[in-house]
Amino acid sequence: MAAGPGSEGPGLEVSWVQGFSNKNLAFVNNQTLCYPCGNYILFLDIQTRKTRAVQCQSGQVGAFAANANSQVVAFSDRQLNPLIHIYAFPELRKVAELKGDAQLDYTLLALSFKGPYLASYSSIPEFVLSVWNWQENILLCSESQPGLTGASLSFNPMNWQQLCFVAESSVTIWCIERSKDEHLLTRHPVELPDEHGAISPHEDLFFPLFRNDDPYYGPDLPISAIAGLEGEEAETFVPRNCIKTSVHPTAHCWTAASEIYMGCREGYVLAIDTEEYSVSVLQQKAPPEYMQKVGDVVSYIRSRVQKKKGYKPSNGEKTVLLAMAFCNEGLYAAGHEGILTFYHIKDLEYETKICANISQPISSLIFSPDYTSLLLVTDQGTVYSYRPAHSGEAVKLLDTSSSCFLAADFLTPGNNYCVSVTIAGEVQVWSLEDGTFLSKLNLGTEATSMACCPSSNSVAVGTQRGQICFLDVTKAEAPRVVHRTFVSKLPVLSLHYDQSGQFLIARATEGHIFILDARPSKLFQVLGYIVLADEVLHLSVISDFKNDLVEVMVLLHVAEVQKARLEIFRLSSAMITDNDKYVNEQGMFNASDLKKKQYDLDLPLSSAVRLKDKIVYGYCSCAPFICKYHLSAENKLEFSSEKKIPSKQFGSGLLCSSPNSQWLAAAAKDGVLFIYNSSTLDILAQKHCHSYQGGGIRSTVFSLDGNFILVNGENDCALVCLKWKEIKETEVEEAALYWKSLRDILNKSTSDENSVLKSMAEWNFDPETPLKSFNAQVTEEDGDITDTDGMTWLGQKIQKVMREETQRFANQKEELQMGIRKLRETIQQMLHENEQVPDIEKLEHWEFNLDLEEQEQVQAVAEEDVARARREMEMETLSYCYLQDLIKYECWDDMCVKGRAVKCFHMDCEVWNYPLKERSKEEMETLKKVLQLKQTETADLQAQKKNLDSETALSEEGEKAARKVTDGGASFCLNGSLSSQYGGDTSLLYHQCDLHTKEQKLNQTILLKDVIYKVKTAFNEEFDMVVQQKEQEIARVKERNLKIQEILEQLDLQVELWEPVLTDDEMPERALTVQDSEIKAEKYMTQEEKEQAEMQAKLERERRLAATDDERLRALDDMMGGVLEIRREDILKMDIPPPVFVSRPEDLWTEEEKKIFEEYEKKVKELNEEKEDYRQEELKIINLIYALLLDEELDTREAGLHKFLMKKKKEKVKGARKILSAKHGVEACTGPYKEALHEEKNLEHDFMKHFAHIPGNLFEELLQLYKHRPETPNTETLLDTANPYVKGSPENYEDAVSRLMKAMDELDSPEHMPSGLDQSMWQHFCLARRNKMENEELVKWKALALSEMQACLRRRTDENDKMKSELENTFQELTWLKEEKMKLQQNLIVQFLLKQGQVELESTQIPEYSDAVLIDRSVVEELNCTLAAQGEKKITAMVEFKDFSKGIIQLEWEHKKMKMQIQDLKEKARDIVILPISKDCQLFLTVHNYETHIAQHLAGMEQSLGVMDKLHKKNVKNHQKKVRELKKCICLKEQENYELSLQLKEMLVSVSERMHIFEAADTRDISEEITRQRYQEILKQKYLRNLIREQEKQLAILQSEIESWNPRTLNII
Repeated sequence: MAAGPGSEGPGLEVSWVQGFSNKNLAFVNNQTLCYPCGNYILFLDIQTRKTRAVQCQSGQVGAFAANANSQVVAFSDRQLNPLIHIYAFPELRKVAELKGDAQLDYTLLALSFKGPYLASYSSIPEFVLSVWNWQENILLCSESQPGLTGASLSFNPMNWQQLCFVAESSVTIWCIERSKDEHLLTRHPVELPDEHGAISPHEDLFFPLFRNDDPYYGPDLPISAIAGLEGEEAETFVPRNCIKTSVHPTAHCWTAASEIYMGCREGYVLAIDTEEYSVSVLQQKAPPEYMQKVGDVVSYIRSRVQKKKGYKPSNGEKTVLLAMAFCNEGLYAAGHEGILTFYHIKDLEYETKICANISQPISSLIFSPDYTSLLLVTDQGTVYSYRPAHSGEAVKLLDTSSSCFLAADFLTPGNNYCVSVTIAGEVQVWSLEDGTFLSKLNLGTEATSMACCPSSNSVAVGTQRGQICFLDVTKAEAPRVVHRTFVSKLPVLSLHYDQSGQFLIARATEGHIFILDARPSKLFQVLGYIVLADEVLHLSVISDFKNDLVEVMVLLHVAEVQKARLEIFRLSSAMITDNDKYVNEQGMFNASDLKKKQYDLDLPLSSAVRLKDKIVYGYCSCAPFICKYHLSAENKLEFSSEKKIPSKQFGSGLLCSSPNSQWLAAAAKDGVLFIYNSSTLDILAQKHCHSYQGGGIRSTVFSLDGNFILVNGENDCALVCLKWKEIKETEVEEAALYWKSLRDILNKSTSDENSVLKSMAEWNFDPETPLKSFNAQVTEEDGDITDTDGMTWLGQKIQKVMREETQRFANQKEELQMGIRKLRETIQQMLHENEQVPDIEKLEHWEFNLDLEEQEQVQAVAEEDVARARREMEMETLSYCYLQDLIKYECWDDMCVKGRAVKCFHMDCEVWNYPLKERSKEEMETLKKVLQLKQTETADLQAQKKNLDSETALSEEGEKAARKVTDGGASFCLNGSLSSQYGGDTSLLYHQCDLHTKEQKLNQTILLKDVIYKVKTAFNEEFDMVVQQKEQEIARVKERNLKIQEILEQLDLQVELWEPVLTDDEMPERALTVQDSEIKAEKYMTQEEKEQAEMQAKLERERRLAATDDERLRALDDMMGGVLEIRREDILKMDIPPPVFVSRPEDLWTEEEKKIFEEYEKKVKELNEEKEDYRQEELKIINLIYALLLDEELDTREAGLHKFLMKKKKEKVKGARKILSAKHGVEACTGPYKEALHEEKNLEHDFMKHFAHIPGNLFEELLQLYKHRPETPNTETLLDTANPYVKGSPENYEDAVSRLMKAMDELDSPEHMPSGLDQSMWQHFCLARRNKMENEELVKWKALALSEMQACLRRRTDENDKMKSELENTFQELTWLKEEKMKLQQNLIVQFLLKQGQVELESTQIPEYSDAVLIDRSVVEELNCTLAAQGEKKITAMVEFKDFSKGIIQLEWEHKKMKMQIQDLKEKARDIVILPISKDCQLFLTVHNYETHIAQHLAGMEQSLGVMDKLHKKNVKNHQKKVRELKKCICLKEQENYELSLQLKEMLVSVSERMHIFEAADTRDISEEITRQRYQEILKQKYLRNLIREQEKQLAILQSEIESWNPRTLNII
């Protein structure tokens, strides 16, 4: 296999890489697959099965994508500030390297179907989606999605400007908008249906559509405001009960119509419209009835097959689609069932058809670029090929494993094949030359280790169950299991062969090491085992061929001292031939025969390797060092390292030496392999073949000839084969010489053992019973393993030893049992006799124990158990004590007034006091500040009232009278509580109608709490008095009981007297002390203690009688009559205890108990109703707290709206910038577009100009060829393919022009040239046509670019309009919020005290008070006073109006009189006017100097007449001049008309002649041809005339220029 660029190191190079990843698989052309594997991208030719690789130099490959159209591969590395690398195939050449702002990793990559575009998505902390132009190495645009982890990303194959981004439970369509050189990503989320497939409309919780405002509870606010959220949290907040679990996408694919089909974990198939961003759930079309029956039978058979295979049946669940692929025919999909299904989708229904069944979960479906084959990739790493056109079965294309490689080794002789094993137990055989996969064998169990035998072609594989499987690999193409050994139940951690191939050393857990015969001829016999005290970390085996010995070095981890320890033991060939001599009966080797040696080292090691000269190299686990030790024969307590070589690696390391011990390989968690010279520890080579992200390197092994090195990673599923690139010839010769000598030694034994290995029958096993064998029958004499009973080799040895010991000591055992039986009988008899003797002679029970040591041990164990139990109990008691102290402090010590009750003597009623805490210093200071503030406000208000005007003096008198009447009841009603009657001072409280501001409400709350505290304190004082009275009454009753008891004793009567006592509720301090009566266990007392206690009780009784015999107290109690008077308000504080039978179910109650319970409920109801009178202040506080809470919610909502408004304003500013940029882009593009259009017209004009001299028929043919446009051949070829995403449209302008020019090559060929046309003229024509087509293509692309920018401008404008509407809605919301806030401040909640009772109404209609306003009574009274004053003013105004009306009547009479006088005067003037007087007479009568006036008038008239005469003459002259000019024009026109008439006559004559000729000839075809020719001549004449005009214009311009020249210039010319 060839390695790609960048895969070589300084001394090593990659020979080949193998591995498989089923997560990312893509075609890079029709025959090549590519996929990431560890640090490499592998390219697999599906026909030749050859593999190539490209190495990621900085570590493991991260995200990956490939494009078969452009044949490029993109992948990211996994370093800090990762890069994206683009490689071209098949050159495997790096064409681009992209560097973005990602800090940690890229999770998703996607390449566009056409064009040089790449999309990337970074992980935490950016979560940025970016779009690149990888050819130009330009980041086009990017957008962030904080906290959203992507699952898949894909371009729309039909439009690269659309992206589908899929997360765990969300889908987003991203659109890439383009405006000239600027690109913008716009986000369009898709609302997915819920888990039941229902699609619900989106509900905006930040701006709710509907409000249900309640005048009592205030405005209806969004939930985010109620939760106290602002900013982004408020906009995106969704309460838990509103969160709907949406479907979880699993796979998606694009269609040719730019739609998306998507599969979900819930089993639904969705169709997403990427234009409307809507989702539809596809429903399966109901099949016919007979098809349903067939489907039921098929599903039943399938469930039975799955049950047999161990799978769970689906139980009718929907199929979950994990992979999708779209083609022209429809949709292919598959899932966990392993069934490839074809979906024929029409509208919103689909029909299914089963295409193939591979019975393995399918993870991905991939169409080849030519859409001839479909690849089915499974979770197990198998790849199948299905051809839709043939509709056959799926053919297995690739059979590898997706599990991580566990180990790899070279198959003897070490230069042809190598073997690897995965964790899942799959063994693969590879060709060492090029890494070709040869064969695979699945063991069916989890593997833990593997090694190849040097003396035969057998492979040993250790398993998790403690088994060792032996494989025959003599035929590399067909490996087989020939034997299986069950050594123990411990996992086999590692397997090691010595170089001679005699021994197989198996390392297990718990320090067990098993030694096996490695030869197949001995059936891999287990020789014995060794048990070491400490944990085994590593093994190293050295073969001494001269002495026929094998030395094994074991690295141990000593946990106590955190240092390493080495133990070395020897194995000889005699242990194989005479095994019983060296092992004991249990199969363990004798320590003396192994010649163990132990060495303590100074440092902890993770790996160690021993060379032949007693040199040991260890990899230090606490620091990056390679330590060198020399194990001498001296007896030392601790060996120190001779040399420490710093390592450039990090993490725990692994050392491995070459077979000839000249090279030392060091591997660690960073994935870098270092090769050292074992003698000098110089670095020969290093290779970064794995990565830290993949867990580093798991194992390393050299080939026997030293030419190859196999390295497999921990978790990256990669197996790398390295070979030397630069090495000294001497070292190569040494390695080859050692390999040759070793091969000569093992040559004979290898052939013999291989022949035995071939003859061994294949081991048949069932995965369910892996221990069953058909060919291994071993007797007890040879001591081999038998798996027939499922017992391990170690278990069989132990069982055999136990069976032999039982048979050997059977008689002694029987004798011991008889003696023990007799001894038991004797002891029992002694115990019985001991019970009969007196107590002083009795022996203790333990004295009869015969085994005192066992007794002491049992007692010690019992004492330890007791001590442990005591410690546990003490700790538990301590925790309870702490909890008790905490509760006592919180509920008792911290209370200044302890909670207690007082109960009635003969009633089931009790009254509790109010437990109170001492108010803190901060609370008192706050209360003091509020009181001072309230006093200041009260003083300020009184000062304002004094300064008021005394306009309402009358109203004040009425107000005082009203206050006197209503002072008793209205004050309590308005105050809303009766706290002032029970010790609370309400004079400093705010009036309920004045609580408008937030500060007033907070102060009112503090004042109300002070009132409540005072009420409770007052009640507690009265409660203490009642308690004191009860204690006095109890003392009086006890005194009388003593006297009654004396009387009863005298009368010899046995009557039980009632003795009142205080209960625990009345004396709660009893709970803090434990009384003797509470101890249930009886106290042990001696006789003397009993007599002393009786004496003390008698003295105490006498003292109590003497103390209570007070005549004064008895007289006082007799006068009180034994009655305790309790106030009504105290009774209201009582609690009525429930009846005893309430704990029983209601079905068991009797009728009497039911009546008692009804009475109890009635009493509780009445008591609760009356208790409400004592809870007014708490209700006030609750209302105030609710008002404050609502005020805070309004403030939060207002702050959230302001932040939203600022955010939208910023977005609007950005949008305005985008609009301005888009406008500039449109303006910049409009100019070149118009220039291109103008250039296109000029090209047409030039064509007509240059080819005008050509004859008409040729010109017409050339014109048709000029207008003809070819069809590109690539378009037709692409449209014939099965790829549904292929279009004929080119990707860019250069591509379109190149394709057009290729199509023009055929049209420009000489066979298309018209006959009679010159070759040079044809070439000139072809060049002109190419220029015209190129210009047309340029115009087309410029028009597309302009339309795209105009569309972008329209979208930006629409977004701006939408932003404006959002801003207007926000402003409206803010206005409404302020109005509601003002309403809330004015619309107060006022608490009233109303008298209980019934109110009779005259009508049954209850008034509506929803729009009523509550005002104070003083306001009404002031209004009444104002109304009375206004009434008096009105009466005064009415009197004034009356007087004024009289004056008006008098004036009207006078006005009427004057009107009549005016009428008389008018009649007189009319008579005067009727007199006949001329104008001249009137003038004569009016003008004083009549003659002078007449003279002046005449002079003016003469003057005006002269002026008019001059003006008339001037006008006559002008008209005469115009008449002369018109006559001249008439003459010219008549002359022109005459000439035209002559021409008309000639033309009529010619037309008539031509008509006669045409009628005589009677040939329409000829006439049409002549007509066409004449038309061409006319066009030519028209063209020539236009040309003449242009030339005349040019000539005139030239003449004007010549005239402008001076004479000197003319002379020079």
